[in-house]
Amino acid sequence: MSQHEAISSCEAADRLAIRELVEAYAHCADRRDAKGQMALFTHDTRFVVYMNAKDPKPSQELHSREALAPVFADLNQYAATTHFVGQSTIFTLTGNHGTGETYCLAHHLTVNDGKRCLMVASIRYLDTFSKIDGVWLFAERQLYVDWLEERALS
Repeated sequence: MSQHEAISSCEAADRLAIRELVEAYAHCADRRDAKGQMALFTHDTRFVVYMNAKDPKPSQELHSREALAPVFADLNQYAATTHFVGQSTIFTLTGNHGTGETYCLAHHLTVNDGKRCLMVASIRYLDTFSKIDGVWLFAERQLYVDWLEERALS
C-alpha cells in the first residue's frame, strides 16, 4: 500500500466526484441513458476506442459530445448489460484537471431465437478529467479492450 499525506477537504471532494463520474458512466450505460451518458463529457471531448489494446491504432476516434450518441445507442442491441467498475486510480489532480485509469468488466447479454449468449470484455479506461463550472467531466476517455470472452448461457 502506498503512503498518503493528508489531503484537503476540497481534494477529497474532487476525488469523490471523479469516482462518482466514473460510476455514473457505467450506470447510464446499463440503463440505456445515452443522453445522461453524453452529459458526462465536455462538449469538445475526445473518445478513443482500442478494440485490441495491443494495437496502437485506434478502432474508433470521436471528437465531440454529440459524436458519442451512436456509440452509446449501440448498447441497445443487447438484452442487458452490466458494467462492474473495479479499481479506479487518479494519477494526477491539479486544480481543475486530472488524469486516471479505471478497470471494468463489461457483461453484454444477447438473446437470439431463445438462445442466450454472454460476451464479457475486460476494459481499461485512461481518462483526462476537467472541472467545468464546479462539475467534473470526461475531457478525454480512451477505452482499451484487454480481452473478450463469449459463451452460451443456459
